[in-house]
Amino acid sequence: MFGNLFEEEEEEGYSSVSSKGRAVKGVDEPPPPRGKSNLCGIKNQGGTCYLNSLLQTLLFTPEFREALFSLGHEELGCLDDKDKPEAKVRVIPLELQRLFARLLLTDQQSASTADLTDSFGWNSSEGTNQHDVQELNRILFSALEHSLVDTSGSAFIHRLYHGTIVNSIVCKDCGNVSQRQEDFLDLTVCVCGVLSLEEALWNMFVEEELFEGNNLYRCAQCDRLVTAAKSAKLRKLPPFMTMSLLRFSFDFAKFERYKETGRYTFPLNINLRPFCELTDAEDSDYSYELFSVIIHKGGCYGGHYHVYIRDIDELGQWEPPEDDCKPKSQKKAKEDVQEVFEPKLQEDDPLSILMAIISQESSKSVLLDQLGQRLMDKIGSSWSKKFRKQHGPIGKFLQSHSDVFMLVSNGTRVALKVNLPSQGAEPSGSAEPPTASGSGASEHQLQADQKLEPEGSHWFDLNDSTVTSIRESDIEKQFQGKESAYMLFYRKTQLHRPAEARNNPQYKVPSHLIQMAQEENIKLQEMREKCEATNNTVELCLHLAPSYRLENGALQPVSKEPSDNPSLSFDRRKTVGDLRLAIYQMQELWEGDMALTVAKSLPAGLHLYNTLTDDGISLNSAGIYANTDLFVWNGSDVCGATVLTGAEWEPVLLTVVRPYLGEDAEQEVEDQGECEESRGAFENGESGLKKEARGFAGGVTLGEVKEALGEPKESLLCQEHKGREAGAGEGGGASGWRVFPPDDMQRTLKELSLKDGDALLVLEPQSFDSSMFTLNGDVVTVTTPSDCRWLQVEFCPCVKGGEEQEEERKKIKVPATGNMLLCEVKQRAVEELQLQEQPAGKMNIQPGAEFCLRQVDCTGKLLPPVCEELSVRDAGVRLMTTLTLCPGNSPKASQLFLHFTVGTAPSAGLAMDVVVEKTCTVKECLKVMLEALGLDGSCWHLRKLDWCEEVGEPLMDEDASLAELRISNGETLVVTEGHLPPKGFLTLSVWLYQDPKTIKSTFKHTDNGPAEEQMSEALSANEAHSQSLLVLWGGNTSELRSVGQVEISDEATLEDLKTQVLTLPALQDVCLPITGFMRLWQLEGSRLARILRGQQATLRKLKLTSGADICVQQLLKEEDLRPKEVLLNIKMGVPGEKSYYPAEEIVWDASHDSSPRSLRSCLAAHYGLSPDSLLLAKHQHDKYTWEEISNWTQQVSKKKKKRKAESLLGAPFHLKDGDMIGIKNLLVDNNRDFITQEDVQGQQRLREQAEQRRKGEQPAGCAASQKKAGQTKSRKEEVALSINVGVFR
Repeated sequence: MFGNLFEEEEEEGYSSVSSKGRAVKGVDEPPPPRGKSNLCGIKNQGGTCYLNSLLQTLLFTPEFREALFSLGHEELGCLDDKDKPEAKVRVIPLELQRLFARLLLTDQQSASTADLTDSFGWNSSEGTNQHDVQELNRILFSALEHSLVDTSGSAFIHRLYHGTIVNSIVCKDCGNVSQRQEDFLDLTVCVCGVLSLEEALWNMFVEEELFEGNNLYRCAQCDRLVTAAKSAKLRKLPPFMTMSLLRFSFDFAKFERYKETGRYTFPLNINLRPFCELTDAEDSDYSYELFSVIIHKGGCYGGHYHVYIRDIDELGQWEPPEDDCKPKSQKKAKEDVQEVFEPKLQEDDPLSILMAIISQESSKSVLLDQLGQRLMDKIGSSWSKKFRKQHGPIGKFLQSHSDVFMLVSNGTRVALKVNLPSQGAEPSGSAEPPTASGSGASEHQLQADQKLEPEGSHWFDLNDSTVTSIRESDIEKQFQGKESAYMLFYRKTQLHRPAEARNNPQYKVPSHLIQMAQEENIKLQEMREKCEATNNTVELCLHLAPSYRLENGALQPVSKEPSDNPSLSFDRRKTVGDLRLAIYQMQELWEGDMALTVAKSLPAGLHLYNTLTDDGISLNSAGIYANTDLFVWNGSDVCGATVLTGAEWEPVLLTVVRPYLGEDAEQEVEDQGECEESRGAFENGESGLKKEARGFAGGVTLGEVKEALGEPKESLLCQEHKGREAGAGEGGGASGWRVFPPDDMQRTLKELSLKDGDALLVLEPQSFDSSMFTLNGDVVTVTTPSDCRWLQVEFCPCVKGGEEQEEERKKIKVPATGNMLLCEVKQRAVEELQLQEQPAGKMNIQPGAEFCLRQVDCTGKLLPPVCEELSVRDAGVRLMTTLTLCPGNSPKASQLFLHFTVGTAPSAGLAMDVVVEKTCTVKECLKVMLEALGLDGSCWHLRKLDWCEEVGEPLMDEDASLAELRISNGETLVVTEGHLPPKGFLTLSVWLYQDPKTIKSTFKHTDNGPAEEQMSEALSANEAHSQSLLVLWGGNTSELRSVGQVEISDEATLEDLKTQVLTLPALQDVCLPITGFMRLWQLEGSRLARILRGQQATLRKLKLTSGADICVQQLLKEEDLRPKEVLLNIKMGVPGEKSYYPAEEIVWDASHDSSPRSLRSCLAAHYGLSPDSLLLAKHQHDKYTWEEISNWTQQVSKKKKKRKAESLLGAPFHLKDGDMIGIKNLLVDNNRDFITQEDVQGQQRLREQAEQRRKGEQPAGCAASQKKAGQTKSRKEEVALSINVGVFR
């Protein structure tokens, strides 16, 4: 599920307007209607193809669909009441009903699953995570069963999908039989070493496993170890049998996962009688037929899902695939079209050219609106300029040749007819036309092919938004390969569908859902009509001749201001003459003739193509589309310089390369930080060569280029040699250049196939006096002065007394290649550093000590040791980088290197390391860590660090392996005292926000004397607690004191949490009128991160997890913030000083407008100033910098030439609760710099810490400073696949 695997393809034949021809007018593009299959796909949210495939399978399981539709509002509730606390609304089945109704009845190409995934409790990032469809199948059914408790549909999943397996062990001595029964939702069958599904089932349910030899069985009746046979049988068969294929395996020799791609067959119909315990029933009870195949494409670490489904009720319009439905005679005729007309393309014959253009398209058709542009791209001239005078408009020409062309897709596309015209009607072809009998035979053959298709074989490929017809035989293509079957769904053959369900998508659909779909269809139709009207208007970019000059074969703007190029919105149905008149009216000062020429911006500059001369044709016929560039000039020259037009004079932007030798070049060589191959060195402008971009007309000769460059005749021009030997440039080797022969000096750049960006090396004869250039025949070898085949190894001895001796850090260079093993690199480094020969006390090295190689990240932090069993290339180590040699053991490929600490999040340098096997369980890993710490006892458990480097969720499954829990190399685990917390309840740590100075000053100006006493008593009560935390709030450092913990259900509301917080002993003396006078913050990394909103919102909806920290802040007035209201700290700058007045809070409503102008207006109203007189900036407290907030972004759209207002809630500002906004009043303060003296000192501390980290030292007070400043990198939370379900018992 990576990359373009999720790009949704547009249904062929839907859109009559290309993206190139559409105008952007601010109207939302309506979703496309259903395609020719008349089935609806599902949109991919970024990584939900696994969900889409399973949902389509359930939709096309009529019994499942109808059982779901049979549940009404009286049992499930109403979605309108889902936010009411007293209402128990079963959201998941309701949203699934609505989604199924849209897929059945709404006229759109694809439906969205956003509402359904929201009911799962998934956040926006979960839609981009990849998961396994077999895992989803179990989790989704479990969620539905829990959602339907105490309803009439509580057992329908069990009735449809659950079966029973009985496991038996038979004693060979006494014949005693021991049986154990277990339910199954799906059968997981083996793929490795098995050729077919039948063979896998035979191994599971027919073959017996013998307990003999050293593996005996203890018989309960014999009371001793005996020989026994174990077997399994199917006892109860469900109506629908799901087979999960174990495609993914683990190679214990290579220690890596892999996907089984060998051939694995499965039947369309299967009889399970041989695998059942009871076999006396009729065959129909054991017979199943295949109706769905979920397919996985890709490898074991990522891929894409789609599904083949048989349309049981024939709801879709099945047509034979295009490649198969055409008779052989038609295919032969189409091949004749390509063979006859393409090779004999004549630029003077429009019929030959148009047929060649259409036949070369992959879809064998061209949008009618784009045919003129394709013609111009083919021959470099428009239809109006070359053929209109003789043949008339292009539409009339196509109509007059109706024996060759035909309109398809509702008249929006033009295609070739299969039957070629006769010899007389086709002057440029020589193919024999098919006879009438042949044509009739083709029609009969097509009908026969359609009759041969077996009845009921309506198979479709549902690939996210795309639905296409397939043949039943296409299923065999999924037996093997990287794209192969992953889940199989069978249904009993005795399940028959009623006749009224055939071709009836409304069958058993509730009336309110039918009405919902009808209303949505009406809205969609209105949107499409509105969009069609909008698409008739195109936006043109005008380039005026007085604003350009001719330079280097192309037109360059005199001024770089974008406002010099006006844009014009125009109806494309109007004529060229109307366009010319409109431009005349815009340019009132224009004198003389006006020529309109189609232009195109190239890398070298603006180039002109064809001029619009016929004022009577429409812009559509003239090939003018949205965002077309038009050059307005007199038709002959620009500023006195003659302009050459046409495709043959397209300018080419070349990179002219010249030698660059001397001391400066040598210094650049020394400073060059990275070089993997000489080609990369050249592209990066490495020493020895300098580059210059120059543009030349494509029709000029190479000799004229040399003259334009001012080079003497004896100079050589070289082109980079594409065919040089592989590996010649590896590690800083040589690159080859081919010298242009003298004959090429008379050839043009187009004839030499030179393109934009191609390099041209210019060498004078004396250049070969340098060792850098070598001439051998017609090949010039450029040798880079550095050799990159080495790795630098820096020895980092262990620390003594918290300090490290700088002289002990030794660096050496080890010769290395990409195929060299890292263990060899380490061995050479140890030998050259003579570490084994050093006395034990000199460098703190014990005799026989082990060493490991570790990489360093950009911040100077040591990364986990690299696996020395891998090569340099396989380990991801780049040549010419530095590795650190440290004391310690390196992990093997089957092991993990983990950091661990006790109790709290690790400070820098306080974590310990351990190497464990990936197959080690959590309990075993915990035991190893406790032994390393010297701790004993069973009251310990392990927790992971969350995304903000704080103690996060516990590892609940102690018997799971680290690999199953996706514990990665270098991860940090926290050994926490106490038993594992119970599931379903949250343990939250509560902190009290207190700032005595602020509280004192605040209550001094109010009449709330008792409140001041209550808070003082609360503060004095908290003094007994030793835990405290410093946070940055309102520009000041405030102290948080721990007041205890609360345990509460995740289904409780925020109001319930506030009420329970007030029951803590440390807060019993605080009296609040209502809970609205209390503000709750969530702490992230010792920082007040966000305010918890919504009094009736559940803690699960607020995404609070067990172990989270919350902070209590008392308010002087009631507060109930809405979702888009942001609480900001603002402070006004003192005029003429680098300081600010005390900060104050303000609530900014960003629900309607989140632009800088809205915030500026809000602050202006607060201070009573003009918005234009305010200058704003956001304080980045972790960097001690200020980021100025302007009214507009600096990015300008190239197409619209309009500036785009930005949202402060998104990039780059991401305003959130508690952010500090600095304000400058420009009327009284000319100082536009927001930085203060404290910021200057903070930046100096950051530079000192970075320098210490670069040296490998632990910055003094680093952890304390990070806690004080609240440095936390906000990252997206990673969660496992789960579906949240409410309690309905």
